[in-house]
Amino acid sequence: MRDDEANRFTARAARYARVGVNVGGVAARLAAGRIFGGNGADNAASLAAALGSLKGPLMKVAQLISTIPEALPPHYVEELQKLQSEAPPMGAAFVKRRMQAELGADWRERFGSFDLAPAAAASLGQVHRATAKDGRALACKLQYPDMASAVEADLAQLEMLFAIHRRMDPAIDTSEMAQEVGARIREELDYRREAKHAALYGLMLADRGDVRVPGVVSDLSTGRLLTMDWLEGARLLTFKTADQETRNRICNAMFHAWWLPYSRYGVIHGDPHLGNYNAFGAGDGINLLDYGCVRIFPASFVGGGVDLYRGLLHGDAARIVHAYESWGFRSLSKDLIEVLNIWARFIYGPLLDDRVRSIADGVEPGKYGRREAFLVHKALKEKGPVKVPREFVFMDRAAIGLGGVFLHLDARLNFHRLFEAAIGDGFSVAGVAERQSAALAQAGLSAAG
Repeated sequence: MRDDEANRFTARAARYARVGVNVGGVAARLAAGRIFGGNGADNAASLAAALGSLKGPLMKVAQLISTIPEALPPHYVEELQKLQSEAPPMGAAFVKRRMQAELGADWRERFGSFDLAPAAAASLGQVHRATAKDGRALACKLQYPDMASAVEADLAQLEMLFAIHRRMDPAIDTSEMAQEVGARIREELDYRREAKHAALYGLMLADRGDVRVPGVVSDLSTGRLLTMDWLEGARLLTFKTADQETRNRICNAMFHAWWLPYSRYGVIHGDPHLGNYNAFGAGDGINLLDYGCVRIFPASFVGGGVDLYRGLLHGDAARIVHAYESWGFRSLSKDLIEVLNIWARFIYGPLLDDRVRSIADGVEPGKYGRREAFLVHKALKEKGPVKVPREFVFMDRAAIGLGGVFLHLDARLNFHRLFEAAIGDGFSVAGVAERQSAALAQAGLSAAG
């Protein structure tokens, strides 16, 4: 075994040990609690503490799962949502070694300036401000070392988290969720792919002046370093006290940034974390800052989404069933379809209502979707289980995340007309497939999968 292979093996083995002990210990406590009684909130807090101490992908997975309704019990969701804050950054010596490993010993000479203190730190890497030789402002996203080993170790343990829930409550079969999360997390490690995602979004949103996509500096980028234009902007939540027109303008841009790529190209940004975008100017539009978690759907999946919308709009039961089948739901009884419709009417509700309104009138941001999730869960206990198709995971997550932003900013828009304009009068699955194929080829990406 070569030295680098031995090092990777050692890193992975150490990761398995740390993750296994921490997560396994909480699982054991959970099992004991089920038998002898116990406090679910305490167990959830222990799990969050264990994951928060493990910098890397499992923390990211925990953040992701916490935004998927009913993937884990409510106590666990509440604790895992606390992991959404920024991870502790790595120091200057680490940054110098990592930059040299990616760009060579003369890496500093290839920049006009480079700030060794990170501007932002997250679960897989951190971002540094820099300037190009010509003075252009740059953002350098640098991946932490040994992330490939950490990902494989963490994903091997991911099934334990889902297994905990399946044993406690088999109403929802989460087996395909783990597969989908694993595939997307592995993609996030490939910064060359993320560069292509950024190029793809630049193509899809080229005519939107209210959505800015950074350009990629290819000669300062590698598989683990991504250098892009620095887009100046303010956090979205700083606009919570802005006037209604400004907040509506920001949310209008957000709507188009998410649903135009989906409805016309079958592409969706699957990580609606508030740190992945900000607003430029006086709330004139948004900057899309991160392209690691992008989901490319088959055109038929997009067709299913439009069919479900139109089926709910016109009370067409056959079209609704066809939509669920297009999404990969199988063996659905009439009772299960009615249960799924509870959630569908919640997600599509603002789109079906042809009036200016908030996304969910009177609902607090932290409780968005909780009531509907409870009703679905209660019904599935009696009439389930239902297996959640893997492609559904990020679609659902994006819708919930985007709705949360609209709630925070209290946007008042006609979501029905926005969605109708996004899908267009001449919508067809064939049209989505054709546009997607052309855009992916231009960006250097492969087809959906």
